[in-house]
Amino acid sequence: MKKVLLIDDEAPARQLLREYLEDYPSLIIVGEANNGVDALRLIQEFRPELLFLDIQMPGMTGLDLIQQLDELPQIIFSTAYDQYALRAFELNAVDYLLKPYTKKRFAKAIERILTSGSENLNQVQALTQNLLDQGNKGQYPEKVILSKGSRLVAVPTRDIIWIKADKDYSEVITQNDTYLSNHGIGQLEERLDPSYMVRVHRSSIANMDRVEEIFRYGNGYDLRMTNQDVVRVSRSYSGVIKKWII
Repeated sequence: MKKVLLIDDEAPARQLLREYLEDYPSLIIVGEANNGVDALRLIQEFRPELLFLDIQMPGMTGLDLIQQLDELPQIIFSTAYDQYALRAFELNAVDYLLKPYTKKRFAKAIERILTSGSENLNQVQALTQNLLDQGNKGQYPEKVILSKGSRLVAVPTRDIIWIKADKDYSEVITQNDTYLSNHGIGQLEERLDPSYMVRVHRSSIANMDRVEEIFRYGNGYDLRMTNQDVVRVSRSYSGVIKKWII
């Protein structure tokens, strides 16, 4: 069973979703909203596993709503504006319904949701991060979308303590949790604000705002972070740390 929330400012669009969802008894509609403010309240109340989310809504758009969420359910985006759809398909989104859509097209989207695994989760993660980044044009992101088991979580970048390479992925450590990014350490270095997120090793990035102590060893350093983890600074990156020592 999945709890489902319908978010669209057009009543006929929500009615069509209700009709199409009648064929899927495992998807239970727990609420509807015609605006982002009500949607946010319902998400916090019911914690749905799946959103049907319109992007273009008055007041708070679907993009604005995503930026308000700390934990992301699965999302099927919909809109009448194909400039968003083109980018979504380029990213191989879990799905994106361009209005008007047929029942057959809807069924394909549901099939992807019901059979989703880690690959589809990564696709949702990529699309959602792209939409978040649209709200930060020319800036480094204030939040990044990370995986925690089967969940997607929006984590403020300033809450990240350090990042550790994990093959083609990266572990992202905060004060109370560890998340997985489907980006490698080099990609994250390019995406994050270098004024505080600093590459200190070929396998790690440290949030210099979260450094508690710096210890010298030989030609390198160790950073003790606010969560008491110790992050090794390799000799090749020691010059970066020297800039922080007065």
